[in-house]
Amino acid sequence: MSRQEASHVVMLPSPGMGHLIPIVELAKLLVSHHRFLITFIIPSSSSPPPKAQEAFLQSLPEYFDYILLPPPLSDGSFDENGGPEAQICLTITHFLSLIRVALATLTKKVTLAAVVIDPFGIDIIDLAKGFDVLLYMHFGSAAINLLFTFHLPRLDEEVEGEYRYMQNPVILPGCVPLHGKDFADPFQQRSSETYKRFLDQCKRFNLVDGILVNSFIELEPGAIRALQDDDPRRPPVHPIGPIIQSVLNCEVDGSGYLNWLNNQPSGSVLYVSFGSGGTLSCDQFHELALGLEMSEQRFLWVVRTPNDKSSCPSYCNAQGEADPLEFLPDGFLERTEIRGLVVPSWVCQIQVLSHDSTGGFLMHCGWNSTLESIMHGVPLIAWPLYAEQRTNAVMLTEDLKVALRPKANGKGLLDRDEVSRVVKVLMEGEEGKRVRERAKELKDLANRALGEGGSSRKAMAQVAIKWRDQRCSRNQ
Repeated sequence: MSRQEASHVVMLPSPGMGHLIPIVELAKLLVSHHRFLITFIIPSSSSPPPKAQEAFLQSLPEYFDYILLPPPLSDGSFDENGGPEAQICLTITHFLSLIRVALATLTKKVTLAAVVIDPFGIDIIDLAKGFDVLLYMHFGSAAINLLFTFHLPRLDEEVEGEYRYMQNPVILPGCVPLHGKDFADPFQQRSSETYKRFLDQCKRFNLVDGILVNSFIELEPGAIRALQDDDPRRPPVHPIGPIIQSVLNCEVDGSGYLNWLNNQPSGSVLYVSFGSGGTLSCDQFHELALGLEMSEQRFLWVVRTPNDKSSCPSYCNAQGEADPLEFLPDGFLERTEIRGLVVPSWVCQIQVLSHDSTGGFLMHCGWNSTLESIMHGVPLIAWPLYAEQRTNAVMLTEDLKVALRPKANGKGLLDRDEVSRVVKVLMEGEEGKRVRERAKELKDLANRALGEGGSSRKAMAQVAIKWRDQRCSRNQ
């Protein structure tokens, strides 16, 4: 089959590695299972692009094409106080003219079957429709968050005041009750421009031709069935997950953490990481360190420089230059060197989670990390920081029962005693054993969903058929 005859799909991730990696993994499945040709149109948030992104793009298989868009000149419309989600949306808006040119150039060479965007790229809808091509959204979070997104316009009409002050939780069909304080960050300040923008975007989700959600029916049966009901106002929703990063994309271990893990007993190490963008305040960083020390458990901690201004300063940008090790309590490294390893900034998370020595994961509840944990059967300590992570934490602890959640004190701080307690419970306690067994069950369900004849494999096949039919009808 020639390139002209093959079905061609364009994928448009938002800026940031956290958006690029999941959509690349989806593309790999489309190539390996359905033989699509893929071109990525990638907006760059800086010039030159971040080194991590540049290295990642250079490592892509040869069967992928990509167009790297240079950052447009700012017109001064960026709101420094708008939050990371609003910044990403505005960035995409600034790229629209460049995206239009890229699509126009592509359509002169090939017949497109579909364009795939993510939720931050909703402003691309009108542009893509102008090319008479199917437009699908890759929703890289939990199905409960997608269901909430469709419910938000109604909630906005019915509720007065801030959601965090609501006396009663929101009960979505088939889902665990959600209190207002656990809503995603963009929905916490209704008077903000960020909230108004997201509310408008939620209303536009209905305009896409279909949504690919990175979850699976066995994990979220209630939410997914609710999304797949016969509501004509809602586009078809296809649960195709869990799609996670391949270990083949990991760099060579340069800090010795794999050798260290190799020398630890099976299931004995607590992995601690808050993702590529999450940071703690200086006080919380200090309490976490002392809590890990007090627990007397083995740990591998990926540390990032603490930040008292925001829990997500690195959401779009590279990590700051300050050495995070300088913020550790005096003598911490020496006192914990026998049972702990502290690694600045980065490890290959898939390698750690799949390692036999890893017995738990203290994490920020980002959805990519959550799915990686589920795929490897690792029990969790839920420590949400920003975005939709509080909602994910509620689902993981109260619905899926695969995580424990520590409780903050009256000052909103997770103190060292509480950190030590929850770590001990997960690694040694009876409740930890139950969570560990549940993690193994979910691992089996995830592998079945992705296997031959599995629910997610079937869902992706149905989408592939529709895309091919669309291409064929346009060529007639």
